[in-house]
Amino acid sequence: MFSLVLGGITHQDFGACFAFSELFDTLSVAPEVILLATSIDRLDIDLLVLPETNLILIASVIEPLRGANRISGSELYRWRVFTPDGHAAMTTSHVPMPADGVFQQSTATTPLFVLASYNWRNAATPSLKRNLSQSARYRSVIAGIESGTWLMAEASLLDNVSATAHWEDFEDFALAYPQVRAVKERFVIDGKRITTGGSLPTMDLMLEIIRRRQGYTLALEVSRLFSYEQGGFQGEVQHTPSTVGLRMKDPRVAHAMRLMEENVEQPLTLVRLARRVGISARHLQTLFQDDVGAAPHVHYLALRLNAARRKVIETKASFAEIAAETGFNSASAFSRSYRSSFAESPSETRRRLRRRSALVEGG
Repeated sequence: MFSLVLGGITHQDFGACFAFSELFDTLSVAPEVILLATSIDRLDIDLLVLPETNLILIASVIEPLRGANRISGSELYRWRVFTPDGHAAMTTSHVPMPADGVFQQSTATTPLFVLASYNWRNAATPSLKRNLSQSARYRSVIAGIESGTWLMAEASLLDNVSATAHWEDFEDFALAYPQVRAVKERFVIDGKRITTGGSLPTMDLMLEIIRRRQGYTLALEVSRLFSYEQGGFQGEVQHTPSTVGLRMKDPRVAHAMRLMEENVEQPLTLVRLARRVGISARHLQTLFQDDVGAAPHVHYLALRLNAARRKVIETKASFAEIAAETGFNSASAFSRSYRSSFAESPSETRRRLRRRSALVEGG
């Protein structure tokens, strides 16, 4: 569940692990939400990590970005870690998180993510709150990750803004900061402010950022790196690679996804897919939109393109062979779809990876 607020419009999606929401396709993103703008340029992100932050919370921010870099073969994202004192932040797992420096007031416009879990008040000195508040004048976006939301509220960065907090602390947060519009969502985007309600909602947010910047296809493939299920969402649904990372309310959607996964070389039409699931094509479209936030054909194409890209990267098969193996009528049709999704042709992908391999081997 998440909330997106743009120009006073709030959108909720109760079914998707990451918000594959077509709202973004129908509303223009406000200039200040540059974090969510479509781009193939590298995005730099600064992380302010407080002591006693959960290790999984830090990973929920960094790992989807690392996955996007690895899968794409490009440095789409780069991050730096800062702490209040410049020293490594000790996590709750007693694993220190190395820091690139001390967090200070600056005129940097880089998006800033504020990460905190337990005892955040111990680090919330007047100096830190002042530096955070003054930096907010320049930062394009500031995100409060889990208890980072509390620090942002304490620094008056969420006044008259919609925000969420971890479910355990939500009522206390709403009472402590009545000037904040507290909403029970997985994550909330309200202009230049973003907040999340925990580790898994943070992963949802990061996948949504990838989806907005590089598209559904890459976000789907990144989500499949993280095979997790949250209680109360899945029931007895059996996962295949195509459904990993997606929490679905309706088992018929999972069934349709498994059929897609099993029929990559010869794609099923929507009518045949729906018939095998046991519902009408229109009903399947509605269920897909409700659960995944995308139409069946969008998911199916993303699935086939990801399979094709793995073959481009991992094999020496010709593009005609890859096209046939992933359900495209011709090599030219495959190349057009590939370029549209990945912003480069299959041959350009192979050339780029060969150049990178040569550089690595050359030392």
